[in-house]
Order: sequence, then structure tokens, then C-alpha cells
Amino acid sequence: MEFDWMRALKGALTTVIGAFSAFWGWMGWLVVAWVVLMALDYATGTAAALKGGSWSSRAAREGIWHKTGEVVVVLVAALGDTVLATVVEQLPVVELSLPQTGLLVPLVLVWYALTELGSIVENAAAMGAPIPGWLLKLLALGKDAVDGAGNGLGGGAS
Repeated sequence: MEFDWMRALKGALTTVIGAFSAFWGWMGWLVVAWVVLMALDYATGTAAALKGGSWSSRAAREGIWHKTGEVVVVLVAALGDTVLATVVEQLPVVELSLPQTGLLVPLVLVWYALTELGSIVENAAAMGAPIPGWLLKLLALGKDAVDGAGNGLGGGAS
């Protein structure tokens, strides 16, 4: 009997995806989506700059710094979620009115994902792709909705 490489590959891939999902759940896939979108934004931004003749190593470095800043903000949100959960669960003398804990990271990730999607669409337009007018509007509406949810966590609008 000959070894079936395709079946082995499918089995291994299914195992890895299943283990990832079991350990990280939907939040892990949200992180994966955000990381993929950051990479795609960087790649399409580079392609658009090359097409337009405006690519520079300085601008490329700025893009890397920008993405690094996003990672820092997501880490701050994760630490903020941890601290807020600890306060709510372990310090009953502190009154903190939150609908639930663990909301900072998903809100920040979705906000960044929508930002990256908008940037990717703008890069595609710079490369010459026609863009439906409603697409950017819907992405902006999504960002506004996330902003509204985040502002609502603080007990009022900012």
C-alpha cells in the first residue's frame, strides 16, 4: 500500500486547525485575520507605491513602525482586559460598571481589521482597481459602530 501524501497533509492541517481553535477559539482567528490583513495592507501599499513610482525605504520603514504600533496597542488592550477583569473579580471594594470583561481586545482587533480593510481597498484603487462606492462607506460604518461600542463601555460618549 502506497503512502497517501494528500490525505496525510489534510489530516495534519485539520489537526493543527482543530488544536488552534480548541486553544484560542474565535479570538485566535480574529488575531490571525488581523495579522493577515496587516501583511496584505503592507504588500498592497508597497505595490501601489511601486506602481506610482513613489516607493521609498523611508516610507516602507514608516509602514513597519505603524504596524508595530498597532501590535503595541493590541498588547495594551490585552493587559487592560486582564487588569480590569482582576479588578472586577478580585477587588469588590472598587465599583467598576462594565457589562462584561474581556471586551477591549476584540473591539481593538475589529477596529484595526476594519482600518486595514479600508487601507487595502485604497491601495487597490491606487493600483487601478475600480472600487464600489459603497464598500468604503460600509467599512467606515463598521468602524463607527465599533467606536460607538467602545465609547459605550465608559458609561457615555466621548
